Amino acid sequence: MEKATFGAGCFWHVEEVFRAAEGVHSTQAGYMGGTKENPTYEEVCTRTTGHAEVVEVTFDPARISYDELLRIFWDCHDPTQLNRQGADVGSNYRSVIFFHTPEQEARARASLAVEEVSGRHSGPIVTEIDPAAPFWRAEDYHQQYCARHGLSSCSF
Repeated sequence: MEKATFGAGCFWHVEEVFRAAEGVHSTQAGYMGGTKENPTYEEVCTRTTGHAEVVEVTFDPARISYDELLRIFWDCHDPTQLNRQGADVGSNYRSVIFFHTPEQEARARASLAVEEVSGRHSGPIVTEIDPAAPFWRAEDYHQQYCARHGLSSCSF
């Protein structure tokens, strides 16, 4: 099993999209990229901790490739919106790929280059590509939120 971590707005929707992918073993909503240890949702929402809402994806690379996960990432949000996704505004909702290995970094940068010339987006892509930092699991009530509340798409 390998890990991949993505921020693409509210983690409820992002977790649901990745959780549905064949070859994904598990997902966790959480926080990454900030300065405070073990932040709470309320602290992250103040935008003073520097964290992004992220989904940590544990996947079987024999069943789903990192490139396929990147395709899901690009398809599940608008990577041209700086520090927001739809009505969710703030740096905690930023578009970011956190890489865990040099190979993931190379694949993420290559996929970004493809997206930039694809013509699929209405403006410049603002997605950050950063090294993975400590992952802080979000509170239990955020885990698999859409599935637990019977929301079919959980798109915001």
